Amino acid sequence: MNFLAHLFLGPRDPEQALGSLLGDFVRGPVAKLDLPEGVRQGIWLHRRIDSFTDAHPLIAMSRTRVSPERRRYAGIMIDMFYDHLLARHWDRFADQPIGDFTARMYPLLRAQRAVIPVSAWPVIDHMTEHDWLSSYARMASLHRALDNIALRLRRANPLPGSASELEHDYAGFEADFLAFMPQVIAFAGSQDLVLGAAEAGAAGDSPSA
Repeated sequence: MNFLAHLFLGPRDPEQALGSLLGDFVRGPVAKLDLPEGVRQGIWLHRRIDSFTDAHPLIAMSRTRVSPERRRYAGIMIDMFYDHLLARHWDRFADQPIGDFTARMYPLLRAQRAVIPVSAWPVIDHMTEHDWLSSYARMASLHRALDNIALRLRRANPLPGSASELEHDYAGFEADFLAFMPQVIAFAGSQDLVLGAAEAGAAGDSPSA
């Protein structure tokens, strides 16, 4: 799951929504993060969703669709492919147009800049300035996003051009996604953020992001 999916699956409370996005940028036990409680709850949910996703057989099926030479990076690719598919099939799962959703989310995120970690702000700034979330519906934007990720990685990698793998087996990835989404929506909706974050803190750790 990538940015669009985590924001969609997360709560609409401003702090919790920000936490749903920040799960990719912070490490360590939830209770020890120097962030507001609502943000920590959203991070906890992000990690729960990632754990559920990583262990799911439909995600394993999508991984087998990635070519062997790129399979080491299949997690990044599938996250992006599924955000593209969510944007394309948005009306199946959401009760408001994607443009209305992003129009609410972007200012909500920017209004919390004071608590956004330095490492996350440039990404959130560009995301909201250039409407990344809605743009994922377009294949050209998906190609550009994956190519940009490839440039940010520290070592040579096979991600440039990797959006072509979705184009080569679009129906297969789409079938995996459409079967998976109702399950992850139900899972996210079943989580008790307050209780879960408290238990994670008591345990001194939490699922990895």
